[in-house]
Amino acid sequence: MYNVGQAGLTFWAPNINIFRDPRWGRGQETPGEDPMVASAYAVEFVRGFQGGNWKGGGEIRGAVGKKRLLRGDRDGDGLMLSACCKHLTAYDLEKWGNFSRYSFDAVVSNQDLEDTYQPPFRSCVQQGKASCLMCSYNRVNGVPACARQDLFQKAKTEWGFKGYITSDCDAVATVYEYQHYANSPEDAVADVLKAGTDINCGSYMLRHTQSAIDKGKVKEEDIDRALFNLFSVQMRLGLFDGDPANGLYGNLGPKDVCTKEHRTLALEAARQGIVLLKNDKKFLPLDKSRISSLAIIGPQADQPFLGGGYTGIPCKPESLVEGLKTYVEKTSFAAGCVDVPCLSDTGFDEAVSIARKADIVVVVAGLDLSQETEDHDRVSLLLPGKQMALISSVASAIQKPLVLVLTGGGPLDVSFAEQDPRIASILWIGYPGEAGAKALAEIIFGDFNPGGRLPMTWYPESFTRVPMNDMNMRADPYRGYPGRTYRFYIGHRVYGFGQGLSYTNFAYQFVSAPNKLNLLRSRDTVSSKNIPRQRREEVNYIHIEELNTCNSLRFHVEVSVTNVGDMDGSHVVMLFSRVPKIVKGTPEKQLIGFSRVHTVSRRSTETSIMVDPCEHFSIANEQGKRIMPLGDHTIMLGDVVHSVSVEI
Repeated sequence: MYNVGQAGLTFWAPNINIFRDPRWGRGQETPGEDPMVASAYAVEFVRGFQGGNWKGGGEIRGAVGKKRLLRGDRDGDGLMLSACCKHLTAYDLEKWGNFSRYSFDAVVSNQDLEDTYQPPFRSCVQQGKASCLMCSYNRVNGVPACARQDLFQKAKTEWGFKGYITSDCDAVATVYEYQHYANSPEDAVADVLKAGTDINCGSYMLRHTQSAIDKGKVKEEDIDRALFNLFSVQMRLGLFDGDPANGLYGNLGPKDVCTKEHRTLALEAARQGIVLLKNDKKFLPLDKSRISSLAIIGPQADQPFLGGGYTGIPCKPESLVEGLKTYVEKTSFAAGCVDVPCLSDTGFDEAVSIARKADIVVVVAGLDLSQETEDHDRVSLLLPGKQMALISSVASAIQKPLVLVLTGGGPLDVSFAEQDPRIASILWIGYPGEAGAKALAEIIFGDFNPGGRLPMTWYPESFTRVPMNDMNMRADPYRGYPGRTYRFYIGHRVYGFGQGLSYTNFAYQFVSAPNKLNLLRSRDTVSSKNIPRQRREEVNYIHIEELNTCNSLRFHVEVSVTNVGDMDGSHVVMLFSRVPKIVKGTPEKQLIGFSRVHTVSRRSTETSIMVDPCEHFSIANEQGKRIMPLGDHTIMLGDVVHSVSVEI
């Protein structure tokens, strides 16, 4: 796209903010609510985007070094593209009540900052080697995120960040115009430049930096630092290497877009992402040889493409109706609702009419970008408008169970459907992209066994009574606060994080895992002089910073997964840990690793998940310091548990 003048080489993605509140309009852009998943996603995204074989994070030194780098030497610091991890930090509110992302002050505890909001950004920089960070609109504990010098310095000194920092679009203007943190436009520019922001999206710095310099608010060294960071990334991208056609990627062009390999990858992504939430009496998969007619109902079912925010142009879009019609030629469609907001029931009669005549009925309901998007949060977790009434009307009118397909990126309270025996199966497809129709049809008719897992908790509608502006992750029963995400939420769930059914069943077994970890006996792990003998006998945790190196503590958990059903299929193995509750705010459990494996019916498959106790057996205390509790830690695979004793 760059070679034909349709794009640059710097892209502001991925969005790795934690999906903290189910109403967040941009939660659909993120990997979900879990810091471990978001971290893994960030690393893979950035490495793949910037060029997985390149060494990232180095410095440009000397003319010879520059020449070597600018030729695209893979031993240097070259970039194929520049990825940008956003939005730093604690950004997950668009517009809710009287709160707006442009002026919202995210009050975050050190504990939550350390173990929830920051881990994805740390991984993005440390392991992913991202060349850009974007600061968010909101304030963080009173200070605009783009003026938080401490956050930027931490990224540079502790995480090793080498790249440039950009503001979100017009976020420098908000420092003065919305947040009133600065007394003038020049002060706003000075505040963010001195903090470490290098460039802003928009014209604010373009219009006010010269005046800020003239008034002595911005120094030349601030400008030099910003220019160095910006041009360093441009050099790493090869933008000063002459004609791009002669570069490493100069032969790429339109012929490389929408290739067979790309379309196959889009299909596989859609297949793996679809989640089966309900399947009473093994209603799915359907036997196409026994079905002569289908009725497809719902305003999104005939849309040519189901994409979320910031979605590109599809190669070969296909509607859900078209996808299902490839299996059953006699397929009829009725929207039921004019659109997703579904404010009228005038189309219900037509929907009921075609449903009565069909062997199988599939109702497509849920969300689209009119309900969740940038600058717009939801106020309800229920299906929009009269969608629930449409589903119930169809279910009541037919004498057979139906299939419910849910679209959209955010959680929905579909308790009514989960409890209704007339709704046999529920599938969540999210925003499945250009190949979503084919993937859904394959799953419904059994050509692909679903193995997707929910990346976030699905809460009941009562959760909307929880203030969206409350950033606390931990539950507080004394004030009726239920907490957030599977790690801390103590209330009722419609569906849980990681939930997802298959057309087969699985059994787990721990093949290999240690029973005990002795920190003092691990080579070069703990400096015993840091831990007096008396304290060794009394303390029930150790500060991670007291460990000299964590490498020698790492171990692999070998897992056996047995497909005990009659159908082959992929399966996501999720390994959780539960640490001793020795400090306030200990998570109920936390994901420490996952692995997708392909399984064969009636056979076992083994996989391995690496455990880093310094990371996976540690928690953040109230001061935001990571500690490892001593005693029995539990690792869990579904209902199968194993205890690992940590001692000093």
